[in-house]
Amino acid sequence: EDPILISGTDGVGTKLVLAQIMDRHETVGQDLVAMCVNDILASGAEPLFFLDYVAIGHIEAEHMAKIIKGVADGCKLAGCALVGGEMAEHPGVMAPADYDLAGFTVGVVDRPKMLDPANVRPGDVILGLPSTGVHSNGYSLVRKVIGVDGIKPGTPEAAAKAEELSRPLEELGGVSLADALLAPTRIYVKPILELLRGGANVHAIAHITGGGITENLNRALNERVDAQVDLGTWPVPAVAKYVCDAAELSEPQALKTFNMGVGMILIVDPARAEEVEAALAEAGEKTYRVGRIVSGTGEVQYTGEGNLYGYQG
Repeated sequence: EDPILISGTDGVGTKLVLAQIMDRHETVGQDLVAMCVNDILASGAEPLFFLDYVAIGHIEAEHMAKIIKGVADGCKLAGCALVGGEMAEHPGVMAPADYDLAGFTVGVVDRPKMLDPANVRPGDVILGLPSTGVHSNGYSLVRKVIGVDGIKPGTPEAAAKAEELSRPLEELGGVSLADALLAPTRIYVKPILELLRGGANVHAIAHITGGGITENLNRALNERVDAQVDLGTWPVPAVAKYVCDAAELSEPQALKTFNMGVGMILIVDPARAEEVEAALAEAGEKTYRVGRIVSGTGEVQYTGEGNLYGYQG
């Protein structure tokens, strides 16, 4: 009735360095789409189309095919069209094996249905949707922790490091660091849009990216409320704990750096919370009640200090 266009642009960041060292380019395209479409989803917008930009030192057709296939797969998951893009070769500026990605999406939402933090009020329930791991943020720290800083893709050193990172680790349940850290960012569009179209009383949504829960959930708040998050009410992925332990991060530091297992947060009317949980479960989506909204000044608070990794199921 009153369509509003919502646009978003983002990249994948230094996760690309790890993909280049590992010579694994299949998933970073989905990361690119996810970072853009999940952002505009926070307004309640349906992504319509997507464009990508690839800057590369020297075009390798095989690598590019894998990257673009990942972008196309991500667009399918988001239900939007891949309408075009640009691929630019930068010899002498970028190393031959180096590349960077940027994405851009446009979506639409009916003005009366646009999500607005002004609607968040005390008593609202905070629901967390699980991530697939680290997603696409915090990789500058990740790279230091796993010892890939300074390694150039395509070198014998990179090949040796790739072999090391491909070994299964007991701490990760038999999964390798490479597999865990290159798992693509989840795209939440379809289940959440289905939920919103069903008339669920969702007051606000926060996409948990760089800055973790602490610096993203506050974007879904107004100046009259705080978010009170209960630590230990959701499972933290093994890879997130591994990286945080290796970096010796405190709980506050971890919650300000990584998503810690919560990739998207919904703030819902308490009278409709069970209905929302049931609708998402029917769509195959797991949810966790991770907190509540209280009176405040727009801040994120935590209860259960020391219980971040204490989820009991």
